[in-house]
Amino acid sequence: MSRGLFDRQEESHQQEAMPLAARMRPTTLAEFAGQEHLLGEGGLLRRMLSAQRLGSLLFCGPPGCGKTTLAEVISRETRSRFRRINAVACGVKELRAELDAARDRLRGDGQRTILFIDELHRFSRSQQDVLLPDVESGTVSLIGATTANPSFAVVAPLLSRSTVLEFRPLDAPSIRRLLNSALADSKRGLGDSRTTVTEEALEFLAQVCDGDARRALNALEVAVLSVSGQGGNAVTLAEAEDSVQRKAVRYDGDGDEHYDVASALIKSMRGSDPDAAIYWLAVMLEAGEDPRFIARRLMIAASEDVGNADPQALVVATSAARAVETVGMPEGRIILAQAVTYLASAPKSNAAYAAINVALEDVRQQRVIPVPQHLRDPHTSHGDRQSAARYVSPHTQATGFVSQDYLGVEKTYYRPTDRGQEAEFRRRLVSLWPERYGEDLPEEQQSR
Repeated sequence: MSRGLFDRQEESHQQEAMPLAARMRPTTLAEFAGQEHLLGEGGLLRRMLSAQRLGSLLFCGPPGCGKTTLAEVISRETRSRFRRINAVACGVKELRAELDAARDRLRGDGQRTILFIDELHRFSRSQQDVLLPDVESGTVSLIGATTANPSFAVVAPLLSRSTVLEFRPLDAPSIRRLLNSALADSKRGLGDSRTTVTEEALEFLAQVCDGDARRALNALEVAVLSVSGQGGNAVTLAEAEDSVQRKAVRYDGDGDEHYDVASALIKSMRGSDPDAAIYWLAVMLEAGEDPRFIARRLMIAASEDVGNADPQALVVATSAARAVETVGMPEGRIILAQAVTYLASAPKSNAAYAAINVALEDVRQQRVIPVPQHLRDPHTSHGDRQSAARYVSPHTQATGFVSQDYLGVEKTYYRPTDRGQEAEFRRRLVSLWPERYGEDLPEEQQSR
């Protein structure tokens, strides 16, 4: 009986020593936050759990998004034996011992083993190869967690035998729910504390953690304990900032600041001021703006404001968007900075932007011009072969050009500028269509 008392005391002491993030680990799927694309209605992992057919899984994603926690929850949901090893501290000998024990359990009482390997990408090729026979035979259900791209970090045979599930950083509302749960939980969380936390402080912690639940919860604990330890009773924004050693940036992700700063970034790039542009980029990133939103704005600016003055700008912006999606943050800031400074430094033209706007206005406000007979498809009911024969393909001409009517009316929409690569386009168009492109560029078509 006394031994049981000591056990409970040891367990209590161990629980108290745990950081808040560890104490608040979900124990059921209902408590688990985030990853709705995997666990929501119709999500792949939800379907696999319902069918009790897990196989082997590779969890890839940034730190603090729930990879380890979900593996433990799955072991409870499937009533499997959960064994966790860290690839950094485990050698082949220890790994083989775990696999032998899993084999004995399966043969003895039929219990399946979930072997969770944290930081799987740290295993060498030979260590990963040791897993193959038992993974393939179903002796263990492997759940490997990695922050690296599995395509590069995991050997092909193991990759082909596993289902790769991409974990996403938790969004601010999900982090906020976890913080509120920790404040309300008297057993595992901070519910017994008499310290309150302001809405402003909670919102800051939810935003500043970059989708990392562990970081947000531990910062909350630091803030609450530091305030209560000094006799205070409220965690304000100042204490929240101090707990993570970062200043809050006044920036409402859905309000005026969001649009004002985004506008400042766009207009600074349009105005060819890379210093101002990089500053507004820094404000958006520090405030927790979604980098994908920034990347989308850069792609728009590449066409709207740089255009054909530097056609490579759109390639740079598109590549940056794809790279940020692949690399993630915080390294994505470097990619965005490269794209922003490129767009800000590039020559500017909004000629293509102006052209499509004027053409759309004509289409909406005036009678739509019929397609000239010689341009129609001769196989349609509106075309005829005799008229189609009047069309001359430029490829049949030595110059690669033939002067013929392509619209049916005299109209000029695209007015290239004399800036950057577009100046070359203009020179060529003037030589091909002198009556249309030989005049001076109208003032209203000047790049903003």
